[in-house]
Amino acid sequence: MKNIFVIFAALAFVTVANGWTISADVVVVNANIHTMNTKQPMARSMAVLNGRIVAIGSDADTKAHIGPKTRVIDAGGKTIIPGFNDSHVHFMETGQQLSWVDLRTAQTPEEFVERIKNFAAKLPKGRWILGGKWDHENWTPNNLPTAAMIDAVTPDNPVFIDRLDGHMALANSLAMKMAKVDKDTKDMPGGEIVRDANGNPTGVFKDSVMSYINRVIPDPSWDERLEAAQAATDHAASLGVTSVQDMSAGRDVGVYQELLRRGTLKTRIYGCSPLSDYKRWSNTGIRAGFGNAMVRAGCLKGFMDGSLGSTTAWFFEPYLDAPNTSGLPMGDVMTTMKTDIIEADKAGLQVNIHAIGDRANATLLDYFAEVDKVNGPADRRFRIEHSQHLRYDDLKRFGSQKVVASMQPFHAIDDGRWAWKRLDEGRLRGTYAFRTILDTGGVLAFGTDSPVAPLDPILGVYAAVTRRTLDDKNPGGWLPDQKVTVDETIRAYTWGSAFAEFQENEKGTLETGKLADFVILSEDIFTIDPVRIRDAKVTMTLVNGKVVYEAK
Repeated sequence: MKNIFVIFAALAFVTVANGWTISADVVVVNANIHTMNTKQPMARSMAVLNGRIVAIGSDADTKAHIGPKTRVIDAGGKTIIPGFNDSHVHFMETGQQLSWVDLRTAQTPEEFVERIKNFAAKLPKGRWILGGKWDHENWTPNNLPTAAMIDAVTPDNPVFIDRLDGHMALANSLAMKMAKVDKDTKDMPGGEIVRDANGNPTGVFKDSVMSYINRVIPDPSWDERLEAAQAATDHAASLGVTSVQDMSAGRDVGVYQELLRRGTLKTRIYGCSPLSDYKRWSNTGIRAGFGNAMVRAGCLKGFMDGSLGSTTAWFFEPYLDAPNTSGLPMGDVMTTMKTDIIEADKAGLQVNIHAIGDRANATLLDYFAEVDKVNGPADRRFRIEHSQHLRYDDLKRFGSQKVVASMQPFHAIDDGRWAWKRLDEGRLRGTYAFRTILDTGGVLAFGTDSPVAPLDPILGVYAAVTRRTLDDKNPGGWLPDQKVTVDETIRAYTWGSAFAEFQENEKGTLETGKLADFVILSEDIFTIDPVRIRDAKVTMTLVNGKVVYEAK
């Protein structure tokens, strides 16, 4: 299909030479366009027809495409870049979190409890309190919350609220009672119930044991899922996010298809299912990238370990502040994981695996290398989601093994406030190593992990370029040798993310024949003081050449 549009675009240029032309739907003029196309890095004007770019260059290059029905957008010299493509997001949960209790910025245990109390007061009896995204690292001391803290303010509402990384959550006593969790409930492989000195559950559940509570939470209705998805796509448009790769789409792909049918989907979505679903996908004959330009499927997501904040990321050596543990590999890592990856790849499905700790990453890279031996060479674009902490010598394996590093820059300036308490300097050397991965030939695909972090990609750009932690205690940058440039960061958020989903020939750069997804920014983030990048805003977002968001 893309070739048809390329031919059509070429025809438009031919007809100009012969004295007539085809009018574009949209022409942007007087712009500072950073195309991310290395063959034509900069442009001033762009013409769009039927959702594709048909001309890009100077104002003179597109003038002939302006007809009586063409919408002309005068950018007023503002900066234009390709639409952001978030390579790792939980899109439905992003929409849900917009209406769930928000605990991300609760700075003390008292504020944490007060927010839950106020939220519970607005709910009918029996309604679950979900979401949260709390971070005990905001507190001094950084003790984990307990059910006892919130039971008095939630007597009639079961609670199960996540830590911001999604790898542990707090239940109140009512929720544990409904789930029949007590002192005799056993841990599971890859998970831990946090207990008091007498062995009683405190309310905190880590990784796999979260399923004890999750299984008694009612599934959202179809209408509730549609509402959450609509909120997510509207929110994404306002932030210049034109594509997302949903790591937990599963059955929500049908919800996105319904929004597409209704004409209200503003975001291109590549939806992933759990790695364990590979047999089901294989039996249907579906392969990676099944679908259309707006909704695609065929990727699989698995887990090697948990998170640094939950002390469940899997390392070779123990944590500094928890010397009794070096983290937790997920239950299938040492049993079926490698076989599942081999078989999923053999079925033509794309494999994306979460790995945080250095042992999780090293083991996964070994598994990926084994696939090459068993299934033979192929353009499979294996991905490590997060690629967060690696032994320094393992970083070069992304380039040599052609593994995509799907990373989230905002996590670096968040974790940088406290990661030093958990990891020694040697291990920190390979932390969020953007610079090293690029310099050794790896491909970076940037995203946010929303709602674990804000969906706003501008904050991710600021994080990658400055590496200033959120507490501003590292004005020169945390581990500053791993900084990347604005151009490299935008490329990772556009071309890199498109490459990570086999779509670099369709989007990710602004050039003739490609999808007309782009954003206009309030500031020239390529030239301003990098510290000011975080204040830049999206003033207009276009998908398929149609305006899906315009700042008031």
